[in-house]
Amino acid sequence: MTETTPTPEAPENEAIEATEAPQATTAPASTLSPAEVATQLKALFPALFTGMQKPLKLRIQADIQERAPGKFTKAQLSAFLRRHTGSTGYLIALGKATHRFDLDGQPGDELLEEHRLAAREELKRRRGVQQEREALENQQRNNRAQLLRDFQRTTLTEANFCVLKGLKPEDLPGILEIAKKEAAERPPEMEQRPREQRPDQRRQPQRREGGGRPGTNPSTGPTSAPRAGRRNASR
Repeated sequence: MTETTPTPEAPENEAIEATEAPQATTAPASTLSPAEVATQLKALFPALFTGMQKPLKLRIQADIQERAPGKFTKAQLSAFLRRHTGSTGYLIALGKATHRFDLDGQPGDELLEEHRLAAREELKRRRGVQQEREALENQQRNNRAQLLRDFQRTTLTEANFCVLKGLKPEDLPGILEIAKKEAAERPPEMEQRPREQRPDQRRQPQRREGGGRPGTNPSTGPTSAPRAGRRNASR
């Protein structure tokens, strides 16, 4: 999942080294947002800033100001690069790539393993934060659903119900409204159908009292009828 507002926790020295450069001699007349800087950089250097994200050459800001003098201020480029190198997409690229890339999209210096490791650790941390946030949201949604069910069944006055649930009376209507919307958006639960007996199931043979099939001794196995005309063993 890609985060819309990247945090500044990029790999150590990544954003700093990418933005170190002297102030441009001719400052732009207008103030550009990071998004506007990104749009212009894509137009100026499409090989690097369009398509799949690539790890940037260290101190790339100096190269930008040399190739596009007076186009951006140091502050504008720094704000853009902090946002760019802290984005989830950039960290994914940093964790997988082997080299950094220049303004022409050409591979340059080899990526240090410590930078790749730092990117992976940051991605792992963000996944953990996201999972905790989703678990909390699910728990809160379940709590609201239970509150709605209890409110629909209660015989208490609204004031007494709020006391029982530890809620402020002015908060109850808003919570119930949210719970009703969530209930309407929740997909209906599939009814569990009883398992049907297969028509071709064979009828199990009847078992005699004490277990076993007819003509079977449950302890000694099949019995045989005495043979007719069997001679006495004493003869």
